[in-house]
Amino acid sequence: MARPEKVATVAEIRDRIEESDATVLTEYRGLTVSQLANLRAALRPAGTDLKIYKNTLARRAANEAGVEDLVPMLQGPTAIAFIKGDAVLAAKALRDFAKTAESFVVKGGMLGSRFISAAEVSELAEVAPREELLARIAGAFQGPLVKAAGLFQAIPRNLAYGVKALIEQRVANGEALPEEAPAEASAPEETSPEAVEVEAAPETAATEAAPETAEAVAEEPSAVEPEATPEESAPAAE
Repeated sequence: MARPEKVATVAEIRDRIEESDATVLTEYRGLTVSQLANLRAALRPAGTDLKIYKNTLARRAANEAGVEDLVPMLQGPTAIAFIKGDAVLAAKALRDFAKTAESFVVKGGMLGSRFISAAEVSELAEVAPREELLARIAGAFQGPLVKAAGLFQAIPRNLAYGVKALIEQRVANGEALPEEAPAEASAPEETSPEAVEVEAAPETAATEAAPETAEAVAEEPSAVEPEATPEESAPAAE
């Protein structure tokens, strides 16, 4: 079973390969510590980090990252340049350093997902930097634009000169220029008002008064008969 330290190192190398814009393998045989420090400092402005790993771990990481073309080059003292930036500047820095250290060798690498040989890395170093290429492109466009601007400005000026010369030629030939005709004022049309008949219907309100009749109700008085008194009894004869 692999030790956790080795597993972590393989994962680190794999992630660096996958996240880099380009990867270049070099052989640092015979270089001193100070020379390696100078190389790292020269690569830093190009966004490049130079790292040294064990080849066995680097080969395993290359296989996991799907860049098997790097595996045969992972032999001997190998330093890997992980480029996150301008690959042209990094290639120039490697080329310039190789001129000062004869034992330093560029093996090859990956540019994106494409394998590049040592010769192609050298060709990459000959390419103009990105800023210079952009300046050249801008200069190539600037010339035609300036000419076009001058042409557009000359069109109305030349047209005015041509019209003026034509008028002067006609006057010199005795031709009278036409006078401007006065503008005729158009009278507005009169419109007769339309008669609108409005029929007004008078409203008649008929109010009928209903006479009120009062019936007199006569009340007949009721006769009350007096109650009869009992007859007085005669005294009995003795």
